Amino acid sequence: MIGVIGLGLIGGSLAKALNQNTDYSVYGYDIDSSVLSKAKLVGAIEDELKEEMLCECDIVIVALYPSDTVDYVRSNAEKFKKGSLVIDCCGVKNPVCSILEPLAQKHGFIFIGGHPMAGLEHSGFEYSKKALFDKASMVLVPPAGIDIKDLEKIKSLCTSIGFSNIQISTADEHDRMIAFTSQLAHVTSNAYIKSSTASHHAGFSAGSYYDMTRVAKLNEKMWTELFLENPAYLSCEIQELIDHLGEYKNAIDSKDRDKLAALLKDGREKKEKIDKEFF
Repeated sequence: MIGVIGLGLIGGSLAKALNQNTDYSVYGYDIDSSVLSKAKLVGAIEDELKEEMLCECDIVIVALYPSDTVDYVRSNAEKFKKGSLVIDCCGVKNPVCSILEPLAQKHGFIFIGGHPMAGLEHSGFEYSKKALFDKASMVLVPPAGIDIKDLEKIKSLCTSIGFSNIQISTADEHDRMIAFTSQLAHVTSNAYIKSSTASHHAGFSAGSYYDMTRVAKLNEKMWTELFLENPAYLSCEIQELIDHLGEYKNAIDSKDRDKLAALLKDGREKKEKIDKEFF
C-alpha cells in the first residue's frame, strides 16, 4: 500500500500516476474534504488514508509545504510501519532532511528526501495529471548508509511513473543547485512582469515574453516559504544576476558597442557549451 499525503498538483499527479502504472493500492489524504472526494471520484485514490492505516503502508509520500511536511512526519512518527519508506516532495532539502532523517532512524522507518522536477504555473488537484512526470527528473536525497535495495525500490517506482532521470544528491547540493535552476527563475519572472510596460504588451509580444513570464503566476505562499528556507544560496544567485545585468546596462548606457557585443557573445557561447554537455 502507498499513502499520498497532500493531493495538490504534485501529490494528485503522483496518486494518479501510481494508481495507473503500479500494482500498489493507493490511498490519499488532503485537508480539503472536497479534494478527497474528487480524487476518489476520478480514481486517483482507492479511498481516504486514515492515520490508523499508516502502519499498513510500505511507502508514504508526503507532498506538503516544507514546514507542514516536518510537522506531519513528526506527529505521525510512531505510526509509520517499521522499515517503511517515507518520501517528501519539498523544493528544499536541508530544512527537511536535517530534522526527519534522525527522527526516522529513532522510530524505525526510512526517510528519503525527494524533489520531483516537474510542475506547472498552476496549483491544485484540478491541474494534476498522471503524465506530469513523463521524462522528468526526480532528485533523491537518501540518508547515509541506506540499504541499496531500498534505494533501488524507490528508483524503480519513480521510473515506473515516467521519470527518466533519477538524480542522487546531498541536501546541500540540492539546495545550492535549485536556487539557480528553479528559485532564481521564479524570482526573475515575477520581477520582470512588474515592468510598467507589461500592461501594454498585447500585439508586441511573442515567445520570449511568454517564456519569461510563465512562472510569474506562482503560488506566493509556497514560494515565500521555499525562498526563506534557502536564503543564502538564493540571495547569492540574485546578486550574481544583478551584477551581470549591471554590465549590460553600463555597456548600453555608454553606447560601448564592443563591450555589449562581447557580453552577448559570451552569453551565447556559454549557452551553447552547456547545451552540448547536457543535451
